[in-house]
Amino acid sequence: MRGLVLMLVLAMALMAGCSSKEEAEAPETVDAAKQVEEPKVVQPCPPGNIRASHILISHSGAPRTGATRSQAEAKALTEDLAAKLEAGESFDEVAKAYSDCPSSQKGGDLGFFPRGQMVGPFEDAAFGLEIGDVSGIVETKFGYHIIMRTQ
Repeated sequence: MRGLVLMLVLAMALMAGCSSKEEAEAPETVDAAKQVEEPKVVQPCPPGNIRASHILISHSGAPRTGATRSQAEAKALTEDLAAKLEAGESFDEVAKAYSDCPSSQKGGDLGFFPRGQMVGPFEDAAFGLEIGDVSGIVETKFGYHIIMRTQ
């Protein structure tokens, strides 16, 4: 596949009047070819399930965490992040940058889940949201969450 892209870039460069292979392989030309994205496929939501993303800010007293911040520091950080989201920052980017959950690598996406799979306060908040809505701060034993229902 990479060879085909390179051949296309070289052909386009020759048509544009580049005089050497080095000019044809300019980083901006190759990067532009790599940036073509496949359309995102929306999976159908299984009956009785929802899909949500979250940002988790944990603290030293929470189970299954390596966080060293105090509970007060965790709450203050979560409040700051809620303000960033309110100001229009991307949920996905904020989750990637700040969330303590492994789901942060996927912008906080937790995938589909039914009732009974998450801890009570999280589940109540997530199932209470309309698609596209973002919760306020939700406290669980794991720390502070901001949840966005996606499906």
